Amino acid sequence: MSPDGDTPVRVRRAPPPFRKVEVRETERVSARMTRVVLVGPELEGFAVPEPAASVRLLLPSRAAELVLPEWNGNEFLLPGGRRPVIRTFTPQPLEAQTLRLDIVTHGSGAASDWVQSARPGAAAALSGPGRGYTVGETVRELLIGGDETAVPAIRQVLDAIPAAGKARVHIEIADPEARTDLAARAQTPVTWHLLGADAVPGDALFEAIAAEEISSESSVWIAGEAAGVQRIRKHLFGERGIPRGRTTIRGYWKQGREGGGTE
Repeated sequence: MSPDGDTPVRVRRAPPPFRKVEVRETERVSARMTRVVLVGPELEGFAVPEPAASVRLLLPSRAAELVLPEWNGNEFLLPGGRRPVIRTFTPQPLEAQTLRLDIVTHGSGAASDWVQSARPGAAAALSGPGRGYTVGETVRELLIGGDETAVPAIRQVLDAIPAAGKARVHIEIADPEARTDLAARAQTPVTWHLLGADAVPGDALFEAIAAEEISSESSVWIAGEAAGVQRIRKHLFGERGIPRGRTTIRGYWKQGREGGGTE
């Protein structure tokens, strides 16, 4: 309760503190994705127990020294109450004290601008890991959908599927050059859907998922633009009656969002 006893005060669980890292190298892996390798002694012991987990990446100002935000019980804030610029990505641990992030670069945006200007030795910080996705040992069929931002997570989910399991993958892309090697396993068709010039993010993915047959043995994993995946969620639950317990649907970014948030 609040001090006056009237209104409940919501206190969110504190996420892991930020760890200082630096850029070791960057590599362009497709027309719209850049790979960033981060290193630092504070990554010692950093573990990601599940696929499709997340980390918060603090994007420092080009003109200022890196300042770590503090948790105020509800959000991370910088000195003076300023909100830091934070984006969320799928981490891929490598060797000790080393982590890889694959970041979509799509014109002007906080993460796109940062990754295109980042040089070896550039300072950053990350917090995590956040929740991942548990792929059951007995999974038989998995319908997977996402946009370009979900490709790193999709790759990890595919790697975690048991050998006897089957998967079908649909990925929405805004540029034909965004296709990348993804699945190297049998019985895993991957279909790329080009978003029309006048369409909004999520339109092509929605059409692909709506056209799928989803059996009683199928589980569903979807991630992408928040409004787009919300539309898919309503379709699966409201129109098709898919049990919520068989689905994992996550918004990875919001179209037009400025400042903090995910991308």
